[in-house]
Amino acid sequence: MSNFTLEDLVQYLYKETSELKIAAIKAALKTDWKLREAFNQLKSGQKNLEEVEISPREESVNKILQHITKKQGQLFSH
Repeated sequence: MSNFTLEDLVQYLYKETSELKIAAIKAALKTDWKLREAFNQLKSGQKNLEEVEISPREESVNKILQHITKKQGQLFSH
């Protein structure tokens, strides 16, 4: 694999690196099959993460709301 780390590939994937590094990674991806395989796995993981729907449990939301209500009551009672 080229001298690029997984962190470099993640930054490239999310467009969070310099133009110079982008060009170097693009060139390396054309010739280095191990690097390309690692990048394709990251891309696949990114796609899977985008499809995940996350929401808090109702119990957690209720506890937060109870805590806020309690704090508001303490503020107004002083």
